Amino acid sequence: VSREGTPSCQTFTPSCQTILSLNLGEGQGSGRGSVSVCACLAMASGYRTRAGGGSPPNCTAPSSILGAALLVFLTFTGTRLLDQRLKQCDHRPSDPLINIYHPVGKHKRYGTLEGVFGKGKSWPEQGYGVDLSLRIYVYEDHEIPGLKKLMSGRDHSIDADSCSKGQWGTQVKIHRLLLRSKFRTFNKGEAQLFFVPSYVKCVRMKGGLNDKEINSTYIQVLQQMPEFRYSGGRDHVFVFPSGAGAHLFKDWVIYLNRSIFLTPEGDRTDKRGTSAFNTWKDIIIPGNVDDAISLIPSSMDAAILPLPLAERKYLANFLGRAQEKVGRLKLLELSKKFPDQLEAPTLAFSGVMKFSRREYFEHLRNAKFCLAPRGESSWTLRFYESFFVECVPVILSDQVELPFQNVLDYSQFSIKWPATHINEDFLQYLRSIPDREIERMLTYGRAVRCLWIYAPESEGCSAMTGILWELQRKVRLFHHSAETFWLHNGSFVNRDLVRREAWLPPFSVP
Repeated sequence: VSREGTPSCQTFTPSCQTILSLNLGEGQGSGRGSVSVCACLAMASGYRTRAGGGSPPNCTAPSSILGAALLVFLTFTGTRLLDQRLKQCDHRPSDPLINIYHPVGKHKRYGTLEGVFGKGKSWPEQGYGVDLSLRIYVYEDHEIPGLKKLMSGRDHSIDADSCSKGQWGTQVKIHRLLLRSKFRTFNKGEAQLFFVPSYVKCVRMKGGLNDKEINSTYIQVLQQMPEFRYSGGRDHVFVFPSGAGAHLFKDWVIYLNRSIFLTPEGDRTDKRGTSAFNTWKDIIIPGNVDDAISLIPSSMDAAILPLPLAERKYLANFLGRAQEKVGRLKLLELSKKFPDQLEAPTLAFSGVMKFSRREYFEHLRNAKFCLAPRGESSWTLRFYESFFVECVPVILSDQVELPFQNVLDYSQFSIKWPATHINEDFLQYLRSIPDREIERMLTYGRAVRCLWIYAPESEGCSAMTGILWELQRKVRLFHHSAETFWLHNGSFVNRDLVRREAWLPPFSVP
């Protein structure tokens, strides 16, 4: 289409168009749907036709044709070379998991980093640094003998999608997000960290492996990893998504005591005698919030729509099973004395005393404060869920650990109350907090809740963004172990002075 004062393809001679035209789908040299290189050159040079002045360039001149031909050749050759180079750079395997991002759907806009840190301030400027430049290698399930069993069971019948829900869903989501992350590398030599995928909590719950099999399979896997042997496991990352933490692997304290754990659990001393979490090497991650909360479209929109404070029926609620835990039993007793202020029904795993997900959220949003007492473990998913129905979370778990404490001030949007003082004074304290203070805390909570959602780091504010920054703080320039030695020329050897390149599995670990 010609514009006034701009030469069109028809301006130039048919011979030029026939020799050098870029077909756009409507027929070569037709003037419509093809653009002459001569025309493009003329336009690029700023040529304009004016009424009564100037004439089009002579595109049939030998010098014009040769110049245009050279331009086409260089453009075509350069494009092909660039395309081949890009293909060579993409070494992604044909793993079906890489084409699956879970969950499927578009994430709601729950807060922004500006909302967390203030306008003009980004996440890394507050507590982490100025540049996120990780290189993470993700082991493939077929790469290490035994690894696939930790992901799908002894007969490989357990599907990853079925493991992406519930409290242990983070083990699948983090793996899938790393598979698609721009920080993933396929070159072990340049990797700063190594991620070991495992869905072992889900596999165990579904009967895919028993405790003895889990223990022996983990050991088998570790014995096949030269990189684990080289660093003593210090640069290897494992996800333990449930309250049991690393205790799912009975001998973790022998084999994984130097590795990095991603876990929501900061304390299990009540049953295990020792906590698997080490604040100096491990990372607390958010629990797995129900996908129905964070995705568009959502069948739960009506159920999680926050109610105005004045319309909420209760001061506080606790919507969980008692589990014979002291703090939870105290809340149930307190609710019997003050049923109009504290909702704490007796719930069960199944039957009429079990809420559906919709019923659960409809009740959760009907109080100003959502109580999160300790259960089998120190953390509870209810803490994270409270942000999406907009009630102030009240932590009643003394040993709890919380994610991203380098950058989040939890006193601005939550309350932590001693579990030993769950009594009438506790309710009196909650009643004394004016609505304007509750609104202030809820406003801050709206800004930070995006950090509880497992979405790609490209979305900016997400749990994955926080985890990547935390992982970068664990990166070391140099690694070695008690079985690693080095020589004057920079080569690494084992105890028998065998060069690293010649190490063969199975390795003695730790």
